[in-house]
Amino acid sequence: MLSSSHHHSPLTSIPFHLRRHHNFTSAVICCSITEDNILRRHNSKSTSLLLHHFSPQQPNRNSNPNPKLPQSLISPEEKVKLLEMSLVTKRTPQFPGSIYVQSPSDSDVATSLPPLQSLFQSGSDSGEDDIDEEMIMRALEIRRKVTIEIFKQAMMRNGKFGITYTTNLVYKLPEFIDYVMIEAAKMKRVPEFSQSSFNVRAKTVIEESNVVPLIRWLKHNSLSYPQIGKLICMSKGNLDGIRQFAEWLKLVHVRGRDIGIALMKAGGNILERSNEELDEIVEYLESKGVRRDWMGYVFGRCPQLLSCSMEELMSRVEFYMGMGMNEKDFGTMVFDYPRVLGYFSMEDMNQKVNYLKEFGLSHEEVGRLLAFKPELMGCSIEERWKPLVKYLYYLGISRDGMRRMLTIKPMVFCVDLETTIVPKVRFFQDIGIRDDAIGNMLVKFPPLLTYSLFKKIRPVVIFLMTTAGVTERDIAKVIALGPELLGCSIVYKLEVNVKYFLSLGICLRQLGEMIADFPMLLRYNVDILRPKYRYLRRTMVRPLEDLIEFPRFFSYSLDARIIPRHKVLVDNRINFKLQYMLACSEEKFAKKVEASVERRKRFESRVTDGMISDSQKDETEYIQTDFHTSNCSIEISELDEPISDDPHMLLSQ
Repeated sequence: MLSSSHHHSPLTSIPFHLRRHHNFTSAVICCSITEDNILRRHNSKSTSLLLHHFSPQQPNRNSNPNPKLPQSLISPEEKVKLLEMSLVTKRTPQFPGSIYVQSPSDSDVATSLPPLQSLFQSGSDSGEDDIDEEMIMRALEIRRKVTIEIFKQAMMRNGKFGITYTTNLVYKLPEFIDYVMIEAAKMKRVPEFSQSSFNVRAKTVIEESNVVPLIRWLKHNSLSYPQIGKLICMSKGNLDGIRQFAEWLKLVHVRGRDIGIALMKAGGNILERSNEELDEIVEYLESKGVRRDWMGYVFGRCPQLLSCSMEELMSRVEFYMGMGMNEKDFGTMVFDYPRVLGYFSMEDMNQKVNYLKEFGLSHEEVGRLLAFKPELMGCSIEERWKPLVKYLYYLGISRDGMRRMLTIKPMVFCVDLETTIVPKVRFFQDIGIRDDAIGNMLVKFPPLLTYSLFKKIRPVVIFLMTTAGVTERDIAKVIALGPELLGCSIVYKLEVNVKYFLSLGICLRQLGEMIADFPMLLRYNVDILRPKYRYLRRTMVRPLEDLIEFPRFFSYSLDARIIPRHKVLVDNRINFKLQYMLACSEEKFAKKVEASVERRKRFESRVTDGMISDSQKDETEYIQTDFHTSNCSIEISELDEPISDDPHMLLSQ
């Protein structure tokens, strides 16, 4: 390409022997110079040096006589384009003979843009130099995008991460991206990187921080990308602190899936603590009853303990020890619910202990209660306890009843009122149980409120009404008298007992009446029922109707009550119904036996006197037989307690 004829070329003044010697003919062909501009720029330094050497007096037409003033006013659009060209992530590759160094899409505009030195100079008439804050923020944003792209490339190339995961993660790391950008800018002062580009310096910062292997390790330990981003930003560039703390957690046997949780929830200052400080916490807890092999579980569930100072930790331990706990109770309490020690504030802990005392519990009783159910410390007074107490009071439960519920089943005070307790109470109301009876049920059997309504309570009620023969009229009575039935297994307890009673010859309707009279009948073990039934039928020779009439017979001990009292009846030649025989104390039973023996003696004396006064001695045997068959029923009706028709007892009499 040759220059135009009306343009003056400085190379024409070069002697021919010099042009021949240096082969300037090709240079003229390859590099045409116009009067106003030098179109080709990749050899601009050498060309300008040569021109300056051969034309020292020729003024530079493009030079600005006043360097402090801009050549021309720069429009905002030109500023943005100039920034983007100067800060782009990827530049067009250069090669010998290339014409343009900027992006090819802006080739027509780039040649007309002013130099970068005039970017932040004001175009006002006064000539004052004001920094354009908006353009500075724009430049920082572009530089941040450059850093993001470099970080993405490092993630995908070195860490083998996918583009979707990398993109999601990088937007959770704004502080770390700024950290990389600042550190890369600082490296400009280092002589080794003074001539390096920003891309090279940013890549060096990312590689030296080893952030990509750390992200891979955190992802392997089940941390999501928001958690990884939060953890890296929380480190404030101290990524070695993350590794050091993670290695210490492994030494105290924190499991891999809990390491990430501990890193996230341990607190902002945990990365600044030394291993000696952490070991001191472990040794102190071990001296108070927390076993060494429990530490991993405790710190995995409550990593906030590791951020406590020794003074704070000691005050928390003394708070529980002062309620009468020994080291064994304290250690098991911390293992069962580690948050009880390091999660709540001391003020909150004191308020909850004082509220529990209002139920009539002493300081030591509260300590035993917390040792048994430390989850109580995690409940809110305003949101959970006060609404529950108000609801229980509405059901007719007194403070003593609430105290019994709290001591027997403290889990009741940990469940949600609206979603757990209210639906169960409404179900009991729907089957016909009165509110006061519901309150008595809950006081009698507090675990009832912890059972699932749809998996435990309703199936048992349906079983009783369909398989056990309980009528719809009696189901409310059965549940009110025996709420413990709702805690029994249908397959392994209720169904087995129902089959056993039906195998004895009891029909389904009679079984339903027996359950309505004595609901606990279905809760006994069949192995305990068999010996009692065998003794009733074979030794006592009682009919099955006696058992149907008095199903509570199975509730009494065979060796301690049934057999001794039956022997007393046999020795005194008397007989009682099962209810009169068993359902009384020893004193009342002795009085009943004594009264029955007196009646029997009076009866025998009257019979003996009648037989002696009769003149027909040969009919004495007939009269005695007739008396036992006909008149016996009349005399027995006069007794307070009817005598059974046991043939053995009649023969003994």
